[in-house]
Amino acid sequence: MIEWGSFLAVAIASLVSTAVVVSLYSFGLRFRGLTHPDARTGEQVRPAYATVLSYLCFGLSACAVLYGIYLIVPFFHG
Repeated sequence: MIEWGSFLAVAIASLVSTAVVVSLYSFGLRFRGLTHPDARTGEQVRPAYATVLSYLCFGLSACAVLYGIYLIVPFFHG
């Protein structure tokens, strides 16, 4: 017999975690591509906060993926 409550909990957790990982990665890409022209040289430069935020988003995304792998592979948690 299928426990529909448990099935629904797993389905919702999967959808939410997928949305979080994809959103973090896409925000990281967006911050990585954030540039503006320099006032003196006219070259495209990236603000320091955008670089920090892009690395933060990529790092959080990687941590979420690694945690998911940890939960799936029984070798890691006995």
